[in-house]
Amino acid sequence: MRRRILRTFRSRPVARAVVALAGASLFVTACGAGGNDGEGDGDVAQAEGDTTGITDSTIKLGTHMPLTGPVAPGYSEIPTGSKAFYDYVNANGGVCDRQIEYTVRDDAYNPTQTSSVVNQLVLQDQVFAVVQGLGTPTHSAVVDFLNEEEVPDLFVSSGSVEWGEGVEEHPWTFGWQPNYSVEGKIIGQYVAENFPDAKVGLFLQGDDLGRDGAAGARTFLEDQIVSEVTYTPGNTDVGPQIAQLKADGADFVLGFNVPTWTALSQLTAQRLNYDPEWFYSNVGSDTALVGSLLNRFSEGAVSGESALADVYTSKYVPLVEDTENPWIELFSGVWDEHGADGEFTNFRMYGMSQAYTVVKALGESCDNLSREGIVQTIEENGSDWEGPWQAPFEYSADSHRGISGVSVGQVQADNSFEALTEVLLTDSGDGEITEYTGEQGPPENEGLPG
Repeated sequence: MRRRILRTFRSRPVARAVVALAGASLFVTACGAGGNDGEGDGDVAQAEGDTTGITDSTIKLGTHMPLTGPVAPGYSEIPTGSKAFYDYVNANGGVCDRQIEYTVRDDAYNPTQTSSVVNQLVLQDQVFAVVQGLGTPTHSAVVDFLNEEEVPDLFVSSGSVEWGEGVEEHPWTFGWQPNYSVEGKIIGQYVAENFPDAKVGLFLQGDDLGRDGAAGARTFLEDQIVSEVTYTPGNTDVGPQIAQLKADGADFVLGFNVPTWTALSQLTAQRLNYDPEWFYSNVGSDTALVGSLLNRFSEGAVSGESALADVYTSKYVPLVEDTENPWIELFSGVWDEHGADGEFTNFRMYGMSQAYTVVKALGESCDNLSREGIVQTIEENGSDWEGPWQAPFEYSADSHRGISGVSVGQVQADNSFEALTEVLLTDSGDGEITEYTGEQGPPENEGLPG
């Protein structure tokens, strides 16, 4: 039996309840570019639930992103990619015959600030949903609040197991990317099979990124791990951690960290004459960004070109270097037409891929465009959605896990990705790892989710 989501306002401030109830009105649900065409049927549907953030002409969405602070390089580009795609959809009729209003608020990757800006999005801006909120420590600070307020918390920009596994505790929250445990398992199996004599070290961010990734890798590498070190986000001195890996004899280091600390670990290892093999999680392996950070942190002493050549990593969406991929061609064109200043980067590609998913979910919810309606749509339809992702989503009434797998590869001298495996699927538990037999199709309908 499908779990029903029931709304109650008893635990909320009276003002919040009044606004939410006032929004639960009848409205026309003719769909635009992102939904059913609805041509000529003239149907008027009733939204069976909370329509806060929905008017007859607009849909309000909001997010928290690190536009400033230590992880702003790269990550601040994600919402610019998302906005470009939303603008593309709006220019082609919108979704459910409505224009998307997308509000981005800066949390500087500071959980306290995240709480403040998400409160503003929900209680003042009255957004319909919070989408693509970035960061494990930051989003952890607001996930309970969003679920208590029963605000759709869609497609979190983080691979924490928390977003997809705890459906009973957080029924309004959905992951998007492969969770870190899934990625860690696949990385661990690859290293165990191809480097069985390696002495493995773990370089971990001190949150769910590091913990979940390490837990997955240990499934296959427990007997090969000789060292494990952790850094605190915000502390840019990783000399002690890299020195410990070297002292413990680790000759193959797995990094579950964000790009700033990829650059710092590489620079510190060079200074200490430490040259192990490196395998960085997808989160920390953007070659262009890491290269620019290396150049900046070293004050020009280290060239950023081919900074991660020969490093191992994983992939679950195409990269901008895949110039012949039809999704890259689509999103590159969208950026050229609707983007702001700057180049089309992998972070902007990531933001567009998530925005595509948001529009897909909205478009399939036109017949009941309410907060409850979109959650039901994702649970019932999401696992069948096709898009730029390489493996299916794991959405259902019992799972809000996102993309279910990755491929393993190696960065080349020209910064391209050479795949070394097929797309591999697994779960966060003790499930086996299998090859994905499906294929990624090209965009249809000019990339406007239908």
